[in-house]
Amino acid sequence: MKANIDLSRRKFLQSSAVVGAGLIIGIPLSLHKALAADAPAAAKLPAPNVFLKIGSDNRITVLLAHSEMGQGIWTTLPMLIAEELECDWQQIEVQHAPAAPVYAHTVWGVQGTGGSTTTWSEFDRYRQAGAMAKALLISAAAQKSNMKASDCKAENGKVICGKKSFTFGELADAAAKLPTPTEVRLKDPKNWTRIGKPTKRLDTPEKITGKAKFGIDIQFDGLLTALVARSPTFGGKVKSFDASAAKKVKGVRQVVQVPSGVAVVADHYWAAKQGRDALKIEWDRGPNASISTDELRKQFQALSKKHGATAQLAGDVEKALSESKDVLEMEYHVPYLAHAPMEPLNCAVKIGKDSCEIWTGTQFQTIDQATAAKILGLKPEQVTLHTTFLGGGFGRRANPVADFVAEAVHVAKAANAPVKTVWSREDDIHGGYYRPMYVQRIRVALDKSGLPQAWDHQLVGQSILTGTPFESSAVKDGVDHSSVEGIAGSPYLKAVPHHRVGLHSPNPGVTVLWWRSVGHSYNGFIMESVIDELAKKAGKDPLAYRRALLSNSPRHLATLNLAAEKAGYGKKLPKGRAHGIAVHESFGSFVAQIAEVSVENKQIKVHKVTCAIDCGIAVNPEGIQAQMESGVAYGLAAALHSKLTIKNGEVQQSNFHDYVVLKLNDMPVVETFIVDSKEKSGGVGEPGTPPIAPAVANAVAVLTGKRLRELPLNLSA
Repeated sequence: MKANIDLSRRKFLQSSAVVGAGLIIGIPLSLHKALAADAPAAAKLPAPNVFLKIGSDNRITVLLAHSEMGQGIWTTLPMLIAEELECDWQQIEVQHAPAAPVYAHTVWGVQGTGGSTTTWSEFDRYRQAGAMAKALLISAAAQKSNMKASDCKAENGKVICGKKSFTFGELADAAAKLPTPTEVRLKDPKNWTRIGKPTKRLDTPEKITGKAKFGIDIQFDGLLTALVARSPTFGGKVKSFDASAAKKVKGVRQVVQVPSGVAVVADHYWAAKQGRDALKIEWDRGPNASISTDELRKQFQALSKKHGATAQLAGDVEKALSESKDVLEMEYHVPYLAHAPMEPLNCAVKIGKDSCEIWTGTQFQTIDQATAAKILGLKPEQVTLHTTFLGGGFGRRANPVADFVAEAVHVAKAANAPVKTVWSREDDIHGGYYRPMYVQRIRVALDKSGLPQAWDHQLVGQSILTGTPFESSAVKDGVDHSSVEGIAGSPYLKAVPHHRVGLHSPNPGVTVLWWRSVGHSYNGFIMESVIDELAKKAGKDPLAYRRALLSNSPRHLATLNLAAEKAGYGKKLPKGRAHGIAVHESFGSFVAQIAEVSVENKQIKVHKVTCAIDCGIAVNPEGIQAQMESGVAYGLAAALHSKLTIKNGEVQQSNFHDYVVLKLNDMPVVETFIVDSKEKSGGVGEPGTPPIAPAVANAVAVLTGKRLRELPLNLSA
């Protein structure tokens, strides 16, 4: 493998800023060429510009530019460094990096975590950091032993030069004083010993012993707690309020009005809650006070009968449909959904004279930092943002308007005190940002062989990107690409000579946001359900039908075939059970799932899911397996239970008793098989979610003969 790195473009920095501090490796991005080009004496290296630190005490610290929210990057990114560094895995410690431009996403240009991008986007950058450190350590060892660097090697945390060996810690200070190499060579993949090896998570011990710090755990002397009373309707505002009763609650310090509502600031959570319960507020319910999901459904259904903005077009769809005698028309529905992370939102803020410190679990450091700075009249670099562990994100903590961080800053500013603003579970489900509701109408004409000849697909649902800083790049000609992902560009449509994908993006005023796997979460359900419907219409086996349509999509096909083989698709199942099948590409990975399902008293039970994934180079197979299980659990909750409804402008659900997520006894056995692939790594955090709902729906159709075209799946409706 030829793997020399162009250090003129992505130059490494090393630092010996503090005597005895050891070796510090930073990697300026191309976005910061000025910094890289002018990289002066290491002593002037900015402190945040660090990806890897090797202390003279032998401690190896990896800094994550992204947020660990359960997806396993606390382990995966260090694996990339360790692969090249040849360190002792047991010596690795991990920290979240501070919010700083140098840690910007290599593609997005801002610091953030999402889109199942972390591992593939850092695949080169973190390996390069490890390779750079190893080269310097070997050079230092060579000098100490009067040998050529080429005669020395790094191995398990030591550099061995003939009969001598040195720990990394013994070499760190000397290595930091050496000139920066002009190039380093990455290992040939055939020599990888860490990448591709199932590896236990590094964050598990901290989490099971309670040492791990989540945002909700942040506490320090003088920190108060606030709960905010927010408008029950979307877009509503405070008209007036009476805080006299709230102020009588023991422990309540202040009641302050902020843009999002009225905050009760107290010594602790319970006092803040009691104080908020005692508030008397008159709301201006705003322009969306009358909306309801029932009415929106009717409006969306009417729109779906018209052509929306064109997202994809080939051939003459109307002519082909009108000339066909075999047209199937279908209408599918998916509801609004909450993210419902186990740790509800929270954010602690301490404002100084010319500075601000923020502690929170966030997926969008750059935007949060900039938003806080704007509110306070500071520069972004005057805002220090400490990223904690996230108790689940699923997109909720990556808000383009930084809603919960902005609110917390407003509360601390109004209170003139350090304040942790906490959302209750009810606040989170009742007043958050949601996956949009969609209605989709599909008309498909089949040819004589039963294959689709014409396909018209109209989608109706809110855009999550219109009105955000991402609109200019993500919304073109009226089409939010995230709304149609998984449909526009689908390999199925490529096989159809006449096809059209249209999009309507009404805005009823509901706050919407990406939700795990974004548009794929619902488009995967609909596409794979439609394919099953077409297979039945054509009188063909669903697997054989997919194989015919995906003959020019080898990665889809290989993944599908692996899942079918491992599930024993086509073989006899226990009485009362059936297989449902689905395959979907998202975030650069291909996932096929076969669900083994039974139905009793109209209740759907998923016994087993056989999952196959082609995610390109599989860095940590154990982590991939965990993510597939997690994706199945999250998607199965939406498939079987979760749904938000709105009436009189208010979300009707409030907690897990009426916004139901998956319970332990709902969880099926999940077996995951990874396609051996040398392709570029794709994502794994989200691709496990889209196929599960259609796989289950397709199995239910086999068992009952009833096609369920709406989530959550409900045989009693």
